[in-house]
Amino acid sequence: TVIKTTQKKKHRESRLSACAAVDCCAVLSCFACRWILCVCVCVSLIVPQPPTITHQSPKDYIVDPRENIVIHCEAKGKPHPSFSWTRNGMHLDIDKDPKVLMKPHSGTLVMDIGGGERAEAYEGVYQCSAHNELGTAVSNSIIIRQSRSPLWSKERISPIIAQKGQSLILHCRPPAGLPPPIIFWMDNNFQRLPQSRRVSQALNGDLYFSNVQPEDSRSDYICYARFPHTQTIQQKQPISVRVLDMDSLNDTLADYFNDTDLFSDKPTEERAPVFMVPSESVSSKMVLRGEVLEMECVADGLPTPAVSWVKHNGEIPSGRASFLNFNKTLRITDVSEVDAGEYRCIAKNRHGSAQHTIRVTVNAAPYWISAPRNLVLAPKEMGIITCRAAGHPKPSIRWLVNGLPIEDAPEDPSRSVEGDTLIFSEVQTGSSAVYQCNASNQYGYLLSNAFVNVLAEPPRVLTLPNIVYQVIMNKPALLECVTFGSPVPTITWFKDSRSSMLEGNAYVFHENGTLEIHMSHPSNSGKYTCVARNSLGLSENHVYLEVKEPTRILRPPEYRVVQRNRDVVFECKAKHDPSLVPTMTWLKDDRELPDDERFRVDSDSLTITDVTESDAGRYTCIMNTTLDQDSASAQLTVVGECLCATPSQPGVPTDLELTDQEARSIQLTWIPGDEHNSPIKKFLIQYEDALHQSGVWHNLTEVPGTKTTAHLKLSPYVHYSFRVLALNEVGFSRPSMPSRQYRTSPAAPDENPTEVKGHGTEHNNLVITWKPLTPLQANGPGLQYKVMWRQQDMEKDWTSVSVANVSKFVVSGTPTFVPYEVSVQAVNDYGPGPKPSAVIGYSGEDFPSAAPGDVRVLVLNSTLAEVRWSPVSPESVRGRLQGYKVQISSRHRKENLKSHHMTPLNSDGLRKRMNEFPAGAFPSAPSFFKVSTFDLDSLMLEWGPPYERNGRLTGYTFKYQTGEETCPFTLGTLTALPANKRDSSFTLHNLPHSTRYKFYISARTQRGAGPTLTEEAVTVLDRGDQDWQKEKVNGSQFHVLKGLKKGLAYKVRVVARGHDDRAVHHSEELLVKVPAMVSPQVDIATQGWFIGLMSAIALLILILLIICFIKRNKGGKYPVKEKEDAHGDPEIQPMKEDDITFGEYSDEDHKPLKGSRTPSSGTVKRDGSDDSLVDYGDSGDTEFNEDGSFIGQYSGRSDRDARHDSSKPLSPVNAMNSFV
Repeated sequence: TVIKTTQKKKHRESRLSACAAVDCCAVLSCFACRWILCVCVCVSLIVPQPPTITHQSPKDYIVDPRENIVIHCEAKGKPHPSFSWTRNGMHLDIDKDPKVLMKPHSGTLVMDIGGGERAEAYEGVYQCSAHNELGTAVSNSIIIRQSRSPLWSKERISPIIAQKGQSLILHCRPPAGLPPPIIFWMDNNFQRLPQSRRVSQALNGDLYFSNVQPEDSRSDYICYARFPHTQTIQQKQPISVRVLDMDSLNDTLADYFNDTDLFSDKPTEERAPVFMVPSESVSSKMVLRGEVLEMECVADGLPTPAVSWVKHNGEIPSGRASFLNFNKTLRITDVSEVDAGEYRCIAKNRHGSAQHTIRVTVNAAPYWISAPRNLVLAPKEMGIITCRAAGHPKPSIRWLVNGLPIEDAPEDPSRSVEGDTLIFSEVQTGSSAVYQCNASNQYGYLLSNAFVNVLAEPPRVLTLPNIVYQVIMNKPALLECVTFGSPVPTITWFKDSRSSMLEGNAYVFHENGTLEIHMSHPSNSGKYTCVARNSLGLSENHVYLEVKEPTRILRPPEYRVVQRNRDVVFECKAKHDPSLVPTMTWLKDDRELPDDERFRVDSDSLTITDVTESDAGRYTCIMNTTLDQDSASAQLTVVGECLCATPSQPGVPTDLELTDQEARSIQLTWIPGDEHNSPIKKFLIQYEDALHQSGVWHNLTEVPGTKTTAHLKLSPYVHYSFRVLALNEVGFSRPSMPSRQYRTSPAAPDENPTEVKGHGTEHNNLVITWKPLTPLQANGPGLQYKVMWRQQDMEKDWTSVSVANVSKFVVSGTPTFVPYEVSVQAVNDYGPGPKPSAVIGYSGEDFPSAAPGDVRVLVLNSTLAEVRWSPVSPESVRGRLQGYKVQISSRHRKENLKSHHMTPLNSDGLRKRMNEFPAGAFPSAPSFFKVSTFDLDSLMLEWGPPYERNGRLTGYTFKYQTGEETCPFTLGTLTALPANKRDSSFTLHNLPHSTRYKFYISARTQRGAGPTLTEEAVTVLDRGDQDWQKEKVNGSQFHVLKGLKKGLAYKVRVVARGHDDRAVHHSEELLVKVPAMVSPQVDIATQGWFIGLMSAIALLILILLIICFIKRNKGGKYPVKEKEDAHGDPEIQPMKEDDITFGEYSDEDHKPLKGSRTPSSGTVKRDGSDDSLVDYGDSGDTEFNEDGSFIGQYSGRSDRDARHDSSKPLSPVNAMNSFV
């Protein structure tokens, strides 16, 4: 059977809702019912099925005695079931009572009581049974009771007289009806009596006065009772109430009877509250789960007390609780176990308070946790039926089979009972039956039917064949395959052919057989086949999928400003799938266009002629197809005849509102301000993060000027406030007032740090750097970075460390220049970010460990030479090979000598070897040089590096000569001393005593030695072993030694002696040196004889200097050029950064050393080695290379001359130098 429902609608959604409005499954008894493309497919299978109750009357059924009694009982099954009834547990023979009928093909009973029959005769407990050859289903026990609305009993009610301020209760006491009547108070004119906090009706219908007032006096207090089933109203006899004001009455009678009070002179005094209901201090109330709990407290008091409610150790549920009757009644709906406890009502006025405690107990009639469900099994299969119910007290579970207790039913070996579960195993074809589960306690019961149907049926596909599904590209597609079979068939899907089964993440296979395609693409179009299989066979069905192009508006309407009485045209050009029929619709302010001939709609435009002010608004074009739609809007602004008004900045947007709040998004709406004669082009939305950067506004997004809403994407863990600015051709408006704050919840990071790099700064480290996340990207508190690294192709496991508030991490102890895989992952208190990708970085580089070999030079011409060499091995580079540095030096002599040097360079080497220095540059003299007496036989020499190195400092030239204390001072042999270029001091030990020394020092670079500094010193005279001189000291801690001689050293010790003058202990010996220069007691510089002597000596020295100068000029000069020719270019050594200093190059002559003799020939002997000075000095001058050895200083004569002339007297110049 196929039922089609068609209804003409504009949108497909409307048609679907129209389809849903017709429930074909409720109309027909279908085995399977599905909606397929708005077609209700209802398939009736010729399959045996046990009965199932589909409709029945309520358990407690109150009937109107004036109408026929109808007790419903409907069921379905194959074959169709027959029905029977019981009344009060006994079989009901319908044929015996002509007033009782059963509807055809139904179990519904109709009892005709219109002929004078009384409804009371049919009251009782009824139960319906529906049965066929496979089993019996039973209904609930239905209690039939007649509605009753009895009359009020006749009574005489005396008038009530009350004194002003007293409390009063007017009782209603309505007759008991079924169901209970609804009570209300009215007067003779059927007007409800006014109620207030002072006067109110209680739950039992009585009218309570907390205190009466004179205006309460009236004679028509009438209580009415309305019985809902019979729609009748009964009324009580009117009650008369008279309120006496004793103060006014006494005053009146006093005037009449000469000031005589007939009544008490005490007025009604104000009083603290006292509860009228409940009367006890503590009461209790029981309510069933799911019902309504009503509690009331009515208090007497003057002035009228106010009532409030609290729950002890809990809160009153705000969503389900309401306070009625001027706060005197607390009503809680849908009661659950959490509502149990103690409730306290408190009445207060200015004289005190009263409170009452109500102890609420919540019990529960049985309710389902898991109701039993029908079970279809194939032969030899197994299954279970569960029946789980809860309640308070806990309900008991009782099983029935076909309406009989299971213990009285025929035994079935395939069935077993375990409490609330039925277990079936190895079922047979004849095991079909209907089982009833009854869960009951003292407050009610539940009864549910569930059948076990044992079938052996091959698969059947119930979906209509050859259905064509149409879907828009990038939208999900659902292809249905409704099947039936026993055993339950398995569903597989194929596309185009049966050669390959569909599988993979692109498809979702639902349990009901439906195939879902997440994102439809044109390649998904085609024929699909669903195949249903079970052990008894298979069945298949074919459907088709067509993926259509989406509808898109290519040229949307644009903002228009038009003068009044002019025409305006809005264009709207769209693209759609060629196979779909489009429909263009225009709206104005989201409503249909006005019914006005001035509005003309064409295929792709809207024209409005003779525009008026009322035409201003937002116009929307909607392009519809049968599958989808697209829309676009534009604003129309109508201005007056004159457009000469000066535009200005737009007005401030107002009324910011946040809606559609989600975890990562929110909708912002606003009202735009005045355009000020210039259309708004766009709105700028800004946000403030009060958590991380309070007071700083950031741009978030922009929307066109025609929109007043924006869907904003948000980040976690941000306290957002938004504001809007409008922009026209003049500029931005002032910002709007901020919106209310919206706080997003924290979450794990969505991204990891960027710009992750790995590089080395030392030969044994790896520095990992990254760009840290901003607070907006952190997504939560506790942001850390998990830094991970491993050596590429060498290590399988990652090494990791977590750091915070940094953007780099140094890994130490790495091999030199090896590749590492490096990654950095963001982590916060809510979890890690996504898995990071790894980058490759290298550990630090080191100097190349080898030089190129096989260096060859081929001179091509007078100006061109070719240098060749063998490359170094990659392992020796120890870094990225940047190239080779070729160093060449030349000397222009007859021999045209040339030298070259090759050095491989990596990035580390380039940094340390790129500086060049002027050829022939010499260092300056050491910054200082001093010699001090260290001991009797030791001297300490100290010096500082030169101020101007003029190249790479290779060492120092260090020499000394001994001299005899003769006149003139005679110098001995020149001796070189070993030293290290990094030293700044040197100590000479084991020197002979009473000896004068002259020391020479100069700094040296690759080009040679610089100027020399000299210094002299004398060792201390050693007197040998002498007897100790003794001086007694009595109890003092210091002593002055007198009579010491200058230039001598003394050993001093302190000796402790006993009473027998024997030495008990003595201290260590202390060496005390007395300076050789003695401070004169008399200033001899002022003596005449001393002045004359000094003048004679000065004249003599001047004569000697003149002679020395003449002899020096005759000896010739020693130019630098000759010195360069005499000594070869030293081997170029690697340079370090701390040795690189540029200085000026001086070409002046080198002076001979102090105290040395200059050869008369003016030449220096030269051998074949570069910069060798072995011809000078006693032991031969040695070169001071990087290994720390010294290079000899020029002495001015050869070894032979030194030995031959050692006994010759010194020149006057040298003699003077020895004194300086």
